[in-house]
Amino acid sequence: MKKISLFIAAACMAAAFCACGKQEVEETPVVPETETVQTPGSTVQESLPGESESIAQEDPVPTSYLTGLECTEQQRQQRPMAVMLNNIKAGCPQAGIGQASVIFEAPMEGADVTRLMPLFENWQDLETIGYVRSSRDYFVYEALEFDAIYAHFGQATPYVGAMLNSDAVDNISGATAGIDKPFHKAFLRSDDRKAPHNVYSNGESLLEGAEKFGYSLTYHDTHKPKFTFAPMGKKAEHADGEDVTVLYPGGKSTGVGNGYSNVQARFEYNAEDGKYYRYQYGDKHIDEITGEQLAVENVIFQYCHGEFRDDKKYMAFNMHGGWEEGAAQTGNYKAQVFTGGKMVEGIWSRYADTDPAYYLDKDGNPITLNRGKTWICLIWGERADDVVLEK
Repeated sequence: MKKISLFIAAACMAAAFCACGKQEVEETPVVPETETVQTPGSTVQESLPGESESIAQEDPVPTSYLTGLECTEQQRQQRPMAVMLNNIKAGCPQAGIGQASVIFEAPMEGADVTRLMPLFENWQDLETIGYVRSSRDYFVYEALEFDAIYAHFGQATPYVGAMLNSDAVDNISGATAGIDKPFHKAFLRSDDRKAPHNVYSNGESLLEGAEKFGYSLTYHDTHKPKFTFAPMGKKAEHADGEDVTVLYPGGKSTGVGNGYSNVQARFEYNAEDGKYYRYQYGDKHIDEITGEQLAVENVIFQYCHGEFRDDKKYMAFNMHGGWEEGAAQTGNYKAQVFTGGKMVEGIWSRYADTDPAYYLDKDGNPITLNRGKTWICLIWGERADDVVLEK
């Protein structure tokens, strides 16, 4: 993978920051010349607040970059696989999602529902992962934070096509148009669901695609760990954090138009096992294969400026931002980290495509997570008031 900036690729598209759209089988929409937010520069600063602490690894044994849990050195060095998954009701429950180490969720066009992008470690052993849907470029930017291989079925070509076809993204695509190097063999259709909610894949097929295109299966030299975990055998200590045990990323009312409201998404903290359990569509959010409810040790709300990109309400989100005095009070870079029943507020900070977004407290220090799985919700900053948090 060449070290090129996706800001260059983005400049070839209709806007200068991350956006979305429907699977592209139609003519390129005309984008009105509305004001958009320019992403910060693509060069990496010599030192970011909290960066040295975030990258430092002092564990006595190899641990996962995604979960902080013990693993072999070979497992530690394997790049994750990021897969675009459906999250409208007709596409649920998802298959195999319970094996993900990190799940990224963000609103889709019109902010009516969300889409999910789980990141899998040891993905070569996955028997079924579904149900796969199309790409949006803010998901691609998130995959790049983890140096992940990126799998999708279709894409919003006007906004993400140039990015996917660049050497900056190692993608495995089932697209029928708009992709220079598709790999249809990696995707199958189930006969017990209706299209387009029946596309799935597996580790063996994804591995075949990665090997066909010569993608590295181990992390590149540009990779930087995103998370800061508590010391092994200890819990993250946030005595000054606010007690919050129920999280509604889109509020309690449906039809609000922030993506999460129609999904009826919420997380409930269980103090007995230290996990946040996921609910949506009025019930437990489960893995289709195991029937088990999804649960994670950490939840992060990452607030970003967003807007509709065109008259079809394809969405755009700013996935790059910088540290600045008072940034913790601004909606565009606000972060809320939930772990161990506590909420720590701060900001996120990211300067380049190959950098992760670091989560920093008000003093610029990395916010410590408990070891385990993490769910990241991208929150539309202009709809921040919709979020509901309860003790």
